Amino acid sequence: MTRIRATVFDFGETLLSEERAWGVWADWLGVTRQELFAAIGATVEGRHPHEQALQLLRPGFDLRAALADRLAAGVPRHEELYDVYPDVAEALARLRAAGVRIGVAGNQPAGVAAMVADLMDPGELVATSEGWGVSKPDPAFFARVLDEVGVPAGEIAYVGDRIDNDVLPAAAAGMWAVHLRRGPWGVVQASWPEAEAAGASAGDLREAVDAILARGRPPALSRP
Repeated sequence: MTRIRATVFDFGETLLSEERAWGVWADWLGVTRQELFAAIGATVEGRHPHEQALQLLRPGFDLRAALADRLAAGVPRHEELYDVYPDVAEALARLRAAGVRIGVAGNQPAGVAAMVADLMDPGELVATSEGWGVSKPDPAFFARVLDEVGVPAGEIAYVGDRIDNDVLPAAAAGMWAVHLRRGPWGVVQASWPEAEAAGASAGDLREAVDAILARGRPPALSRP
């Protein structure tokens, strides 16, 4: 197996939790969090876009109008309500200590890059789909990742929670894809047949880093 020399992480439900952000949507719609998360689960299982969850709860829901109304009411944007997962700092530190280069690239507005700035060292890749003008799962997004990282695809691990947007296109680009089973998409999509395309499956970033550091490591010799 090829040793991993660089690891690129997705943003949402990988480094950043969206739980609080979705909770604010529940409050805005006047539904319980349980109802919203049930709708999100159904949306993921049905392979529908995000907004389908909101339309299940409010038939005829107009996302563009709702975003404008929220902004006018002073409600923070969805991405402004993300929280850094507690296992992020340790995971990044372990990879750096092992000599693995770090990057973050995912489908987000440009402003989300600032949310991980304090976690990153100078010169490390932090990129958003808005900043690049291309979104996952477009192969051009992963081609850009390869160009920015500058090492062969087989030596790059891409870690994300989504099979459709992260695992499949990263693997198609030749990267070693790690599926993170957290957040609605990560949990539901773990049962998809396509999940077999992942080089590894992890419940949290500690397990993901364990898998990354183990790849290409010579097996331990057993004592006679």
